Amino acid sequence: MPEPDDNSSDQYAPETMRARLAKVEERIQSACDRAGRDRDELTLIAVSKTHPPDAIKTLYDEGVGAFGASYVQEWDDKVDEVPDGIEWHFVGHLQSNKARDVVDRVAYVHSVDRRSVMKQLNKRTDSTVDVLLQINIAEQDSKSGVPPEELEGLIDVADDYPNLEIRGLMTLPPHAEDPEDNRDYFRRMRHLFDEASTLLAESDTHSRDGFEHLSMGMTNDFEVAIEEGATMIRLGTALFGPRDYD
Repeated sequence: MPEPDDNSSDQYAPETMRARLAKVEERIQSACDRAGRDRDELTLIAVSKTHPPDAIKTLYDEGVGAFGASYVQEWDDKVDEVPDGIEWHFVGHLQSNKARDVVDRVAYVHSVDRRSVMKQLNKRTDSTVDVLLQINIAEQDSKSGVPPEELEGLIDVADDYPNLEIRGLMTLPPHAEDPEDNRDYFRRMRHLFDEASTLLAESDTHSRDGFEHLSMGMTNDFEVAIEEGATMIRLGTALFGPRDYD
């Protein structure tokens, strides 16, 4: 299979995208092997923001089942043009007034970090919403999420909203040229995951049954994230090529 060529005239050519996916799968398997993990433990989420429906369909036809949406309107504009069988994950910053647009339409909301969002998600459904609590592991001003020391408080807030099913934690560490620079952040997230599991065991509203996911790792550092316990990785550029924001 040819190596992907992101400088080609059509970065979304099916053969180019198949080559990227094959390379990503090789890297995932190698990371799993190093960590002594089974590939089936890991969900690959193809983050589709700014990328066209045809590219999404190509990856779906190649067996990628989970796709990430980051902007509600951008996702809404193309969701009817892609296969119905896609499992959608909302991975971007969610404004509380947009909660109604994702409830009952996505499998997971990865970016829950405040009461206003919890309240709206809980209000907009008669069933349950699977959510991940977002942690700002590096405490960056530019990133959403609660600092690690506020995780317990966020779980306490979630106790007021029984329609939320807390399924795990999510983080977005700093961009690092050297993926090893983020290893400690991912390792700390694994420790926080264990702490959250203990806290949920003491919750009157939620259960740690089903609390199983660590959403962490992107194109530049996903192999390290896998080695440190990620169960979901969110890849955009590695699968689709560069984004065009024009």
